Amino acid sequence: MRRPNHYSHAFTVSKSNVQSIFMVAVALIVGTFLIIAMLTTADNTHRFSSSVLHDWTKEAQSDWFIHLLGVENRYYLDAMQDTSTPSLTTTVIELATNMNLNDPRTFLGREIPGFSGFDNTLVIAGQGTDFTNMAMESPPPSEEHQYEQPETDGGEREGTVDDDPPEIADEEPIIHLLHSHSRESFLPEIEGDDPNNQEINIVQVGNYLADQFREYGLPVEVSDHDIQQKLNERGWDYSQSYEMSREILEEDIEKHDELEFFFDLHRDSVEREHSTATINEEVYARTFFVIGEDHPDYEQNLEMATEIHHRLEERWPGLSRGVMTSGGAGVDGVYNQDLSPNSMTIEFGGVDNTFEEVYRSADAVAEVIQEYIYEELER
Repeated sequence: MRRPNHYSHAFTVSKSNVQSIFMVAVALIVGTFLIIAMLTTADNTHRFSSSVLHDWTKEAQSDWFIHLLGVENRYYLDAMQDTSTPSLTTTVIELATNMNLNDPRTFLGREIPGFSGFDNTLVIAGQGTDFTNMAMESPPPSEEHQYEQPETDGGEREGTVDDDPPEIADEEPIIHLLHSHSRESFLPEIEGDDPNNQEINIVQVGNYLADQFREYGLPVEVSDHDIQQKLNERGWDYSQSYEMSREILEEDIEKHDELEFFFDLHRDSVEREHSTATINEEVYARTFFVIGEDHPDYEQNLEMATEIHHRLEERWPGLSRGVMTSGGAGVDGVYNQDLSPNSMTIEFGGVDNTFEEVYRSADAVAEVIQEYIYEELER
């Protein structure tokens, strides 16, 4: 009489257990990679906030979030052209490696020097704006222009402003205008081909914009410091421009208690084809709004920039190039905007624009911002 073969049954159970153990091991490995990715992408200076969650999930497919919401509310799925479920494998790879299979920038950014400059997020793209022509930081001034430059004739040019702008007496300023890259200039307005001029530069745009705000009854403080000269005096690098301008900001904030709205004015580095628009048969230098996302409350700054962009586009379609956020390695990522929720960086035109074109845009920006400010003050 043959004995029952218990070994066959034992082998079957053992194989099932091995499969279960293997799946658990895979899940643990994937989970470990996810935890490591989240821990290494979070800045130590950040508290647990919506901005941190944004950093952890920004590489994941947005379709997954919509599908998760669609489980509870089918209207989300009805609005999608493609209702198929996104690939789970692709999503896991993106979360674990911070590489988006649909975005080659995530593969190349860590390998090619300077490529990280394209890592900024284009929140709102204006007409003709894409990743190839987003706002770019101006390069540092060439060595021969870092120190004292010969004085210019300072003659009146078309579109320039008075040296003695009207002042509003007995009123504390509520608007602060700053120029962290104070020597950014415009090639048609200067001699030579180095767009970093000590005398004729973006500071004149700030003075002009301040005059427009004063015409609307808004008191303004303009910081017309030569930041580059201050950097030279301390032996600081050009990349420390925002550290220098922060000292100025903090001093002015301590001096003027009523300061509430802060605008850092810059000139973009893009060519004329991207920085110029013809609207109602008039030529404008286009604007770009930049928000630093490396501080916890940047969403408030982004909300203001988005609102100003939309208001500009309603009246002057094509004037705004859009809104973008900037952060991560290789950039400042804060731009002193953590000092106030009503703070943003405004790029006026590019290296090939004229003061006349820039001032025309400043008129439009002043009209829109003053309305926004008065609405905020009435709340």
